[in-house]
Amino acid sequence: MSSFPAVLNSEWTKIRTVASTTWTLVAALVVTVGISAGLCTLFNSTFTEMPKEQQLTFDPTLASFVGMSLGQLAMIIFGVLVVGTEYSTGMIRTSLAAVPRRGELFLGKLTVATVLALVVGLATSFLSFFLGQAILGEHSTGIDEPGVLRAVFGAGLYMALIALFSMGVAAMLRSSVLAICILIPFFLLISNILNGVSATRKVAQYLPDQAGSRIMQVVPGAMDSGETPYGPWGGLGIMVLWVLASVLGGYLVLKKRDA
Repeated sequence: MSSFPAVLNSEWTKIRTVASTTWTLVAALVVTVGISAGLCTLFNSTFTEMPKEQQLTFDPTLASFVGMSLGQLAMIIFGVLVVGTEYSTGMIRTSLAAVPRRGELFLGKLTVATVLALVVGLATSFLSFFLGQAILGEHSTGIDEPGVLRAVFGAGLYMALIALFSMGVAAMLRSSVLAICILIPFFLLISNILNGVSATRKVAQYLPDQAGSRIMQVVPGAMDSGETPYGPWGGLGIMVLWVLASVLGGYLVLKKRDA
């Protein structure tokens, strides 16, 4: 197997025939949309009880994506499993025997998985947005409003980048369990704790999730998000740099270490 299309086909076959990777993508969509819809219901029913400042800075677009904080965990697991499963099962040796050019194998795997993550991410973001706006009623916004379409597309891009970042980390660690044990606590707890403490907020705002999630925001300072020295696209750019570093690290480990 030497042609790149054949590598892509092989990686597509690996992903679609492993039930765990399929179900993590389904979970990413269901969890994000479900939690976002539930919280939009809460926002709509308690809007008049919010402090005046929160009412003035309420961002209906961002409200549609509040479930992303948990939904992204499923996308992280997807990215880790795509790479790490081959190491845990020993299939990496078979893959390298079939595709001796390690860079080509790695690129093929990342390409197929990232396209899948992007498709699911965009489906999740658009579904979350339209369902959330339907629930918010008079507090909703339209997709044709300034910045809204960018935020909806950006949310899908964010999910794909999270998956790609996780693939790079899994390639560096060569272990699904270790990668999940590091990434899940980091994104679920550590990043949010650092961002919630004034002494560490200036550093935390440059972490991949904190920076990348700005692309989903339309109203500055909405939902107590605070000010940042970069805008939505600048934040996504910072996240892309993290992803590139992760992928490069994963490639160097795959290239230099034995299977």
